Amino acid sequence: MVSGSLVERIAGAFGAFAERYRRFFATRARDNSAVAERYLQGLTQARECTFEGMAAVVAAACPQGFQHFISNSPWDHEPVLAQLSCDADMLVGGKPESCLIIDETSFIKQGERSVGVARQWSGRLGKVDNCQVAVFAVLSDGRQNAPIDMRLYLPRKWVEDEARCERAGVPPSARQLKSKSEHALDLVRTARARGVRFQWVGVDAGYGKEAAFLRALDDEQVEFLADVQRTQAVWMQRPEIALPTRRPGQGRPATKRRASTSTVTVEDLVRSFRAEDWTRLTLRDSTRGPLRVDVACRRVWVWDGEEAEPRCWQLIVRREVGSPTTIKYTLSNAPAETPVLRLAQMQGQRYWVERVFEDAKGECGLADYQALGWRAWHHHVTMVLLAMLFIAERRAAHHEEIDLLTSRDIVEILSEILPRKAEGREALVRRINQRHERRRGSIRSRYRDHRPLQPV
Repeated sequence: MVSGSLVERIAGAFGAFAERYRRFFATRARDNSAVAERYLQGLTQARECTFEGMAAVVAAACPQGFQHFISNSPWDHEPVLAQLSCDADMLVGGKPESCLIIDETSFIKQGERSVGVARQWSGRLGKVDNCQVAVFAVLSDGRQNAPIDMRLYLPRKWVEDEARCERAGVPPSARQLKSKSEHALDLVRTARARGVRFQWVGVDAGYGKEAAFLRALDDEQVEFLADVQRTQAVWMQRPEIALPTRRPGQGRPATKRRASTSTVTVEDLVRSFRAEDWTRLTLRDSTRGPLRVDVACRRVWVWDGEEAEPRCWQLIVRREVGSPTTIKYTLSNAPAETPVLRLAQMQGQRYWVERVFEDAKGECGLADYQALGWRAWHHHVTMVLLAMLFIAERRAAHHEEIDLLTSRDIVEILSEILPRKAEGREALVRRINQRHERRRGSIRSRYRDHRPLQPV
């Protein structure tokens, strides 16, 4: 049960957290640390984390001050992220369950001015739409999760338009086409360079299909678990890789090497599994009770058609109990002696990244920004990552007192206990009117949906 003393301690910890990062927001011309603390406060207090929305509730704040802090102030986000990574590592890293999850999320946008915006695939919507896309690194131990770094993806139409990049303030070093998997690899390398301790990297099938990305992780001795599509091709036995034998009179000699045997898809391979190939496991408790799955593992060979030799990796297959057609396929370079339970637990760890995105967008304003330029986008997202780290630290600190303490609980505590600007009569009337208009719109929509057809 939440107590009054717990509420006071969380509020007190917020001030200490802001003080810890104060030095990063002081420049030669101006000390923005007070504005930074108010911005952090606004991310947890405002219903909509726009400049106006936060300034309306945070004491001593104004929209112009927030806009300058995010869009124009020259503080560098990289040192902040470096310190954030170290602090997150102290909280989450260095454990047998510590992993670095790489995933992307999209931000739906109108117009063409927001940096990186284009008609591109939005995983959030499941279709192509006008949006920004960014790749994030989340450090997780299965209980606490902290996003520690990000890369904004620039589509080709952006990097090939120098004038557009100039207007958005994209630095020259970033004006090059980089795939999302290249950004993902950069995030892994940066985390390692900053001393972040994780046992493996987890990615979804969007990155699992990128052979060069997986090879790079393997070459750098980074253990990974990468989901793959059911059409992923593998060999059951090591194939011989060589140039096809040329017979006399068959034309020019072959220059491209081929495998000696044909591949099989992971879907077809799993169809050949026998009942004894599966192991039933309980992975964790969920809102619907214990999560029970059937898991099968098999050593397989993969080859990208370019390398000198194929690689032997683990194929991990998970089948939902009660839903045998719900199957997940994962490739891993984990050692052959890794226990099946360990592999299954590692495979299931990616679940938490979606929770992180939900909390960051729903509780800390990740998608509410009014940032158009490169600097503004990175400033805002960095502040959101700081807010998420504070939440993760508080959940860990008070875990023994209240095991079910959620991100939403902490945000509500901060919203009520931190200094808050009086809403004012006009703002109150406007907010109520907006709520009433939304209700009217919902009623009108239901009326249209259920209105009987008129006779022709």
